[in-house]
This record gives sequence, C-alpha cells and structure tokens, in this order.
Amino acid sequence: MARMTDKIHVRLLVMVMVYLLLRFFGGSFGNLVLYPVTLLVTFLHEFGHALGALLTGGSVEGMQINTDGSGYTITRGGSHGVVLMGGYLGSAVLGNIIFRIGVRHRQITQATLIALACIMALAGIIWYQSPGSTGLLLGFAALLYFIARKTDWDQDLLMFLGMAAVLYIIQDFNVGPSSDLAMYEQVVGIFPSQIWMYIWVGLAGGLFYWNLREIFDRR
Repeated sequence: MARMTDKIHVRLLVMVMVYLLLRFFGGSFGNLVLYPVTLLVTFLHEFGHALGALLTGGSVEGMQINTDGSGYTITRGGSHGVVLMGGYLGSAVLGNIIFRIGVRHRQITQATLIALACIMALAGIIWYQSPGSTGLLLGFAALLYFIARKTDWDQDLLMFLGMAAVLYIIQDFNVGPSSDLAMYEQVVGIFPSQIWMYIWVGLAGGLFYWNLREIFDRR
C-alpha cells in the first residue's frame, strides 16, 4: 500500500508540474494543450448552476458552452442564492470528486469517465441552446467515452482533469465568478462581493486541502 501511495505521489507531482508549466509558461501551446481543461471547468461551472436549481426545486431551461471558454445557464425557480453559488463552489466540489476518484478508486475510473461523458451529452441535448454548444459537448463526451473504452488512460486522465480543474478554479477566483458574485451580493447581501469572493475561494481551497489530506492519509 505504501509503495502504491508513493507512486501516486510521484504521478501527481509530475501532473502538477506539467500543468503549472503549461499554464504559466506554455504560451499559446500551453493554452491549446489545456483547452480541454478550460472547457471542462466551464461545463462544471454551468452544471453547478444547473444542479443548484434542480436541488432547490427549480428547473433548467438551457445551457450554453462557448468555444472561448465562456458560458451561461438559464434556470427558472429554485433558490437564486444556491444557483449562483453553485457555479463556483459546485464546480470546485465536482472537480474534487473527479480528482478523488482518479486517485483512490481505480476500479471505477472507467465508469466515471463514461458517466461524465453521458452527463455532458445529455446536457447538450436536453438543455440545447445552439448547435455549436451541443456539438462541443457531444464532441467532448465522445472523446471521453473513447478514452474510457479504448485506452488505459482513464485513471491518469481523471487525476489530471480533476486536479487541473480545481487548480484552475482556485487560480481564476478573481475573474471567473465575478458576475455571479455581483448578483450574489444583491440577492444575499450581508457582505460585499469582494468579501464573498474570498469566502468562496477559501471554501474551494479548504476543500481541496481536505481532499488531499484524506487521499494521502496512510492510516
């Protein structure tokens, strides 16, 4: 068990180094290689909004994912505060779940990739907004399904996608959820959006730290 954990440590360290090099020093090439991560983060963000609506009794009218990494989700009803918060914190939770499965649950990594592919495809079809958005989600879903069924990359891919998604979310905290934070301040109040921004990133960072401790706890 210790030897297996050591191997996971090494693989994770290599992935973090690769991600940081591509993200901060890779230029246009790095952006191209990490483009699937950008799209995944966008999808997780919008899917988090959708989940927030569904879990609080609302409905989802549409979801748009753009090729430049932007997107939006149209919801009706539910808790507006939860829907807004679900984008940033929901994507952080989903990214941590993907990462944890990749590291600790090798036996279900293939099934997880297939499930993620199916969720993407269904979101593109059921919450259709445009041919481009649905085509993007179907293409991404097909790629994940192919990797899950035809390669042995499922564990490493889940580890990298989950880790990269969480790091991307934390690093992008002062840009990505800016519009959600402004609306959250109006809906919930209590604090200005700048304070909510640090609360959200603190929760996302704390969740990732807790996840790492749980994953690599040798007890």
